[in-house]
Amino acid sequence: MTIDQRTRRHRDRHAFERDEVFDDMIPRALSDHGEIAGRGIEHTGLPALGLEVDGRAVTLAARGGVVVATPGVDDAGVVADLADDALSDLVTDRQSTMGLAMTSRVRLTAGNMNDWIGWEPVLRALFDGRRVHEPGDVTLSGLDGEPLDVGRSFTLDDDREEIAHFLTEAGFLHIRGVFDEPEMATIAADIDEWIGRATPDDDESWWAEDAAGATRAVRVLFFHEKSVALRGLVEDERFTWLGGLTGDGHRHDGGAEGLVKPLGIVKGLSDLPWHKDCGQGMHSYMCNSLTCGISVTGADRVSGALGVIPGSHRANTMATGRDPALDLQPIVLETRTGDITVHCSDTLHRAHPPIERPRKVVYSGFRLPPLPGDEIRPDPRYDRRARAALSDVQDRIEAADNPDDARRYRARR
Repeated sequence: MTIDQRTRRHRDRHAFERDEVFDDMIPRALSDHGEIAGRGIEHTGLPALGLEVDGRAVTLAARGGVVVATPGVDDAGVVADLADDALSDLVTDRQSTMGLAMTSRVRLTAGNMNDWIGWEPVLRALFDGRRVHEPGDVTLSGLDGEPLDVGRSFTLDDDREEIAHFLTEAGFLHIRGVFDEPEMATIAADIDEWIGRATPDDDESWWAEDAAGATRAVRVLFFHEKSVALRGLVEDERFTWLGGLTGDGHRHDGGAEGLVKPLGIVKGLSDLPWHKDCGQGMHSYMCNSLTCGISVTGADRVSGALGVIPGSHRANTMATGRDPALDLQPIVLETRTGDITVHCSDTLHRAHPPIERPRKVVYSGFRLPPLPGDEIRPDPRYDRRARAALSDVQDRIEAADNPDDARRYRARR
């Protein structure tokens, strides 16, 4: 079994200039994948995409079932203004359409953010050859060949082959009763302590705003450095076995974040909408990593349970938001204290807002090992300070959108 979908190596990273992309990469991509990308445009109904880069522009559109490129943006329904280094990162999957917006590297001058991020699966089809998902492309089957029971959960005593097969097929897991209540009480106390210590400018926390206009810390970054108890749990064999499930050699990433989910949050990154963890880019370099949620207080339908879309890790679909045409159906993972959820980095998931009780959870996980001969170099756009700066990402996305479009992005308030 494998969930390794990587097709690019970090060592091959190259900064392409505008003319290299326009005159070489795009024509080659049109020749190699123009048909499947054109099918993706027709299936999604997206407007033509215009790319304006340092005084030169090109428009991508579907004609006769294939993608064609024409100079200028007169016929484009959505137009993105970006620098050549941002264009390079876009076509090589270093950053996605949404990733560029989140880091203030794109500005829309026509159309709106919905269409811009809607183009992401088509761009991956064009440059990576990944077919845009269509209804019926993904089926979920058990080891016996029968339809998979996506509502199933497991315990530490269940058959590991069945668990691994479920993860490979569905893209997530719910493991019951991994840790006990006293262990979780200790972790909860550590989260409370560090939430209490957080300040808006500490570069180690995320903040959100409630209906009364009060800001509050909702996530402790680098929690593994702060909680001795948490470090012990992620080194415990009750947790570490998850990294060996698929045989891909996943390694613990050495990190963790402690979250609280308060009631009444109206703005900020607390109750995240549908997204994939590769939604900022890097799918072809990292997927699939495994994100593990340790249920410190448990979560049900009134306390902010995790939502997942089974099989979505196998679908080239929107990675930030849920495509209304997606035929895969979401479910809610209701957990008790000490349970663990696991989801692949390419699985669509969301945090449902709690409506009666708040909850606490810790996220940690496992990454794939480097491919043979690969070299992973630090990227400042994903360093510690950049991670902390995501607390204000909704405002940056709003600023990147076209202010003259009625469907422009608005940060939740």
